[in-house]
Parts: sequence; structure tokens; C-alpha cells
Amino acid sequence: MSHLVSVAELSDLINAGARVLDVRWQLGRSDGHDRYLEGHIPEAVYVDLENELSRHGRPEDGRHPLPDTETVQAAARRWGLNDGDIVIAYDDCRGLAAARAWWLLRHGGVDVRVLDGGWHAWQGAGGAIVTGEVIPEPGTVTLTDVDGDSLTIDEAAAFPASGVLLDVRAPERFRGESEPYDPIGGHIPGAVNLPTGAHLADDGTLRGLVELRNAFAGAGISDDTPVAAYCGSGITAAHTALVLAEAGIDAKVFHGSWSQWSNTPGRPIATGA
Repeated sequence: MSHLVSVAELSDLINAGARVLDVRWQLGRSDGHDRYLEGHIPEAVYVDLENELSRHGRPEDGRHPLPDTETVQAAARRWGLNDGDIVIAYDDCRGLAAARAWWLLRHGGVDVRVLDGGWHAWQGAGGAIVTGEVIPEPGTVTLTDVDGDSLTIDEAAAFPASGVLLDVRAPERFRGESEPYDPIGGHIPGAVNLPTGAHLADDGTLRGLVELRNAFAGAGISDDTPVAAYCGSGITAAHTALVLAEAGIDAKVFHGSWSQWSNTPGRPIATGA
């Protein structure tokens, strides 16, 4: 089963009672809720990535530390989720934020998928748009442990010895030439750079499976290769995990990512290609 749905499939799923989550968020912007209120997919409930799909911590915890299961479960009940619901998440930033919801809820035991192309695909197809807040009846969903395939910083450090650790940030950040968000540039020693943009077409939809598999093969990944991904703060890495899952490859995520690594004294830093 695909982890993505098309606009046409989402329309049918909404008619069948699927739950829809609007996870509009972009790094450096705080107006996701405002944009949601101005227009969203019918029945969609707004999800606050910063406070419901992340927690606040110290710099050495990273910029988007994982919330505990109880926090996500309380949020999911606010969203109106019940056990057995089909859930579709979308955003307006190429699926990156929606993938964070996918990753947490999937490990929590929810049947969750991501709208391929997100809000822009829905608009482009002429999908119905409504304004204002959707406040559903509280749900009763029960989640299992949401951080099932996350790595600690020590596990991330050791991972290249037994598998492929993907750094999915832009190449200049990987090489250490530019670092706009964290204290220092570079990458975890042994990591391989495969920017998340390589998986996406110009319209924000996922490239074909043949292209994806070729890209992963170029990074040394085959069906039986242990794989983990990290990014700047653990958001984009979840999208790479989604893409890998779509290609039939399970992956772990180092949720602290570079923001945790670069803020932790004593961690070695590699630079260059």
C-alpha cells in the first residue's frame, strides 16, 4: 500500500470519513495557522508542528525534539482521531511538515498517509476550499510508542559502521560551506549526502519509483541496507523516511539531527564532500 494519496483519492477518502490534518509550517515562519484560516481542505484540522509534533528543549536537544507519546496522543484526540481512522496529512512545503505527522502517527499505530503535492496540488486540481477553524468532536485514539525508529545521538554516531547514514540537507551545508541555522557547518563523520530535493519533481510531487531507487542506489542503498536519515532538526529527515518507505525500504531517523549534533560539545565534525 502506498504511503501517499493523490488529490482524487483524497476526495474519495474524505467522502468515506477519513480525517484530514493541515500541517502547514515552514522554518522561520509562524503563520501556518493564519494561512489555514484563510483557506484549507474541507474537514481539515490544523496541526501545530512546533507544539504538538515537537517539544521545546535545550539547544543540545536539537531544534525540534520529539514529543512524548502522551503529548501526541492528546493532540491526536484534539484532532478528532479515533482508533481505526484513516488519516491524511498535507502541508504547503513539499510534504516535509506533513511527513513529521506521518512518521509519528505511523509509529503510534495509525493508518496515516500524505497528500502527494500537498496544498498546491489540491488548489491546482480545483479542489474545494473552506475558511475558518474546524473543531471536531474529541477523539479517543490510543497510540503506541511514537518514537519507534528514532536514533539517539550515540546510535547516529555509530550508524555509518553498519549502514548508510543519509544527510538530507543541501550540499553546501553538508560540506560546511554554509550554515544558516546551527552553530557550525559540516556533517556527521561517515554520513552520505542525498538532499531531499532529489526526491521531488518541480510541482512538489514525488518522483517515480525507478528514479527514487536509482538515487538511493547511488548513495549505496539497496533493499537490505540498514538506512537512517538526519537533517537540520529532524523534520526533513522524516520526509526521506517517507520516500524510502514508498520505495519499500525501512529507515530510521536521527531526530536530534544536525542541530543536536552541532550543539553537543565533543562531537566530531566532518567537512567537504
